[in-house]
Amino acid sequence: MKIDRRGLLALLGTGAATPVAAMVPKGLHPGEIRFAHGLASGDPLADRVVLWTRITTEAATLPVPVRWDVATDPDFKTIVAQGQATTDAGRDFTVKIDVAGLKPGTDYHYRFRGVKAGKPVGAGISGRTRTLPEGSVEDVVLAVTSCSLYPNGYFTAYDAIAKLPRVDAVLHLGDYIYEYGGGPKDYGMNSPVAAQRRPDPAHEIVSLSDYRRRHALYKTDTMLQAAHARAPWIVVWDDHETANDSWVGGAENHDPDKGEGDWAARKAAALKAYYEWMPIREPGQGTLPEAAWRRFQFGDVATLLMVETRLTARSEQLTYERDLPKTADGKPDVAAFVAKWKDPSRRMMGEGQEQWLAREVEASVKAGTAWQVLGNQVVMARVAPPNLKATMGAEKFDALIAALPDYAKGRVAGSVAMSAYDIPSNLDAWDGYPVDRQRVYDIFKASKATPIVLAGDSHMFWANELWDDAGSSRVAAEFGATSITSPGYGDLMPGAPLGEAFVERNKEVKYAHPSAKGFVLLTLEKGRATGELVAVSTILSTDYTTSVLKTFVVTPADGGGVKALAEG
Repeated sequence: MKIDRRGLLALLGTGAATPVAAMVPKGLHPGEIRFAHGLASGDPLADRVVLWTRITTEAATLPVPVRWDVATDPDFKTIVAQGQATTDAGRDFTVKIDVAGLKPGTDYHYRFRGVKAGKPVGAGISGRTRTLPEGSVEDVVLAVTSCSLYPNGYFTAYDAIAKLPRVDAVLHLGDYIYEYGGGPKDYGMNSPVAAQRRPDPAHEIVSLSDYRRRHALYKTDTMLQAAHARAPWIVVWDDHETANDSWVGGAENHDPDKGEGDWAARKAAALKAYYEWMPIREPGQGTLPEAAWRRFQFGDVATLLMVETRLTARSEQLTYERDLPKTADGKPDVAAFVAKWKDPSRRMMGEGQEQWLAREVEASVKAGTAWQVLGNQVVMARVAPPNLKATMGAEKFDALIAALPDYAKGRVAGSVAMSAYDIPSNLDAWDGYPVDRQRVYDIFKASKATPIVLAGDSHMFWANELWDDAGSSRVAAEFGATSITSPGYGDLMPGAPLGEAFVERNKEVKYAHPSAKGFVLLTLEKGRATGELVAVSTILSTDYTTSVLKTFVVTPADGGGVKALAEG
């Protein structure tokens, strides 16, 4: 076994880990352990990466020891860092190691093993990871994902990511878990495979124990385990890691009057479980756990800025039911709604995060980085409701409405009616906060950035061009990742030309696919960014194929911003 100088530094300075040669303390759990929930790595930097696993053992009342190793080869003949850590029920037997002293732009293999009598035993479990590159870089390959609803289907898209010939990092933009229960009318429980993929616990999750059990359920999925073992993940939550349509003071799916308790307590429980179960670096001393914004530098090709738009500052969402009044003649009072909608006090990000974003974007541009990439939860483009009736014709539209379940008929018909007005189709996206969105655009323009916005949440593929409020300049390109399994409008209305209707109605939307499941494969080079919209053939079977629905190429514009999207 060889340990180089960097490995020695890592061995002596990794916080939660203890040097292997140190005396093993007495009073540790002596029993057998398993790694039933796989392993993961995340938050890679040029010299370090977070390693994660979870121990499964019977009736452990004492701390459980685990050995970890990092090597440059899959056979672990050249180990560059190693140590021993302990875990216990206080962190739900999860283990997280922030391994330092690594080389930039390097592939590593890592493993966890059990410990008996102070020595590692068994083959344990292993995966691979990669540090971020420094200096001049030819290209970067990222897989962009979101929205995995366990009962609605198999995680075939995660398996497809695991089988990619190359992926430098996986970006998960939120809704990694869902909070809903497993009753007959709960979200996703009408899926043909729901009986094989029941949520645990079976009720809506509210407590710390609930959130831990739901994370544990997800991490038993072998396809998800394979994707985690393939490459480092860079993650951020959206709303369902706490509750649907969450904002700074609550959530649409949180009701204290129905026994769900205090929102602050539920949020704290959800975040504690998230940090325990996800390969994300722990908050620094004095930093609120909600403040998950952070930077990742991929050499001179890309600065990835992960933002948080749910729990730190977001104002409560407007709703058309509550905030769109009627005039005396019974028509929608659009002017009154617009006054609320464009209120500058309505926020997605607080001033602190906004200032951080401005500094990081400016620093990235000044350093000569080719792309400024925003890892963001929700769609940023202006997307007005589509007029599906105009796109498909009145006769076909009426037949579509007649075939819909009762709960959906009014929603689809209402969308057509609302398409007559220049208002958003989704008030939970950036479209619900237009003044704050323009603040982000102003940051891009002031720094003459070349931005690419990445989005999840919508359960649709998107390729969008983002324009400023005045409509005078193209500010950024946007790729929206569809869901891993979560249902969208295309599942409700199979065959309806919904994507075409979105494109017809909206200047910024160049492509939309409402029903495909999969991920975006983003390849970044100097002067060129390529987004491939990769779809899986099914989520109702573990036997699947993949295809690229569309490929779009982004190129920089002179003086900042991007040129029109071109099909690749």
